[in-house]
Amino acid sequence: MKYELTDGEPWLWEEGQRDLRVRTKVFAIRIIRMFSALPKTSEAQVLGIQVLRSCTSVEANYREAFRARSRAEFISKLGDCLKELDESSYGLELLDEA
Repeated sequence: MKYELTDGEPWLWEEGQRDLRVRTKVFAIRIIRMFSALPKTSEAQVLGIQVLRSCTSVEANYREAFRARSRAEFISKLGDCLKELDESSYGLELLDEA
């Protein structure tokens, strides 16, 4: 499945950045679908909700980075993305191994 940015999206950043914006959105959508397919056990749902929140937060933080008012704020927001990605990776590992 391919996701494209709409004509209404700002085209102020370079191609690679635009690509990553699309990829983080696709990642969030895939995690939402994965969460919907998890077993309805309390363990799977608790872990699933944590993964859902951290994974969708990656896209939100990445988008927020482009609204930064300074270079330092931009770097800080990207750092938040990395933290959420690390938490997401850990949660996905737990789901996989459990």
